[in-house]
Amino acid sequence: MFEQDDFIFRYTRADALKDGVLVDAGAMANEAGFRVPVALTAKVWATCVGWSADERTPQDESGRLWDVLWMASLAARATARRGDSGRVLFEVLVVPRGGRRPRLTRLALLIGPGDQGECVATILTPDED
Repeated sequence: MFEQDDFIFRYTRADALKDGVLVDAGAMANEAGFRVPVALTAKVWATCVGWSADERTPQDESGRLWDVLWMASLAARATARRGDSGRVLFEVLVVPRGGRRPRLTRLALLIGPGDQGECVATILTPDED
């Protein structure tokens, strides 16, 4: 239907990872039970994972990433048992910057095709596409 010359612009998942629009969850995603590559949007990383040593509340990025991945993994498994697919909403407790009390934060897990049609997962906020 379309030829390569018909495309005006194509922004791939690889481009998004290289540009920092998506952040690769790395090997920890496998440890959490994912069998496909997982990436988080920059917005999710900034609000749910990113942490600096000078914050008053003791947290670390690897622990915060684990929490997000584990809850996403549980949601994915529950959805798979029901036979659903696509976009799954889930919640995770997140300590906000400058705060001490964790807040229940709603996220979405999107399972879909990657750049070559392979299965990939993306964790995003419910208002992101």
